[in-house]
Amino acid sequence: MIGIDIPGWGNIKIENIVLDLNGTIATDGKIPSEVKEKINSLSKKTKIYILTADTQETASVEISDMEVVLLKVSEIDSTEVKLRVLESLDPTRTIAIGNGNNDHLILKEAALGIAVLGDEGMSVLAMKNADIVVKSISDALDIFLKPKRLIATLRE
Repeated sequence: MIGIDIPGWGNIKIENIVLDLNGTIATDGKIPSEVKEKINSLSKKTKIYILTADTQETASVEISDMEVVLLKVSEIDSTEVKLRVLESLDPTRTIAIGNGNNDHLILKEAALGIAVLGDEGMSVLAMKNADIVVKSISDALDIFLKPKRLIATLRE
């Protein structure tokens, strides 16, 4: 578990991190080694779920050396399926990180939603429903490895 006390927000206790794969942690289906290392580091403190429609069909291979749970979702109704997964994990103890239209509900309903503007872009709907927007997945993961960044951004 990761606990972060944010003035005006209270103490957030994070047990789960839900990540979108393509466009968020992977570009063209490939996860950079630096991102894998950060995710594996965070997996020692939280349970990490990667949700994907696996558009690039690389998910199983890409996560084979990672301490994560891979959940493949249908391309049809993927927004609702991702939301049901989040609800099953307890949204009050879960962070969602994504970039696409189909991530907007998990970004809105999670304890903290982070939209990532990566190489594949970010939907306006994802941005509108996030608590924070960052320029890369590395920046998003660093927020939890260096929590004072999160406090500085969200304090009231």
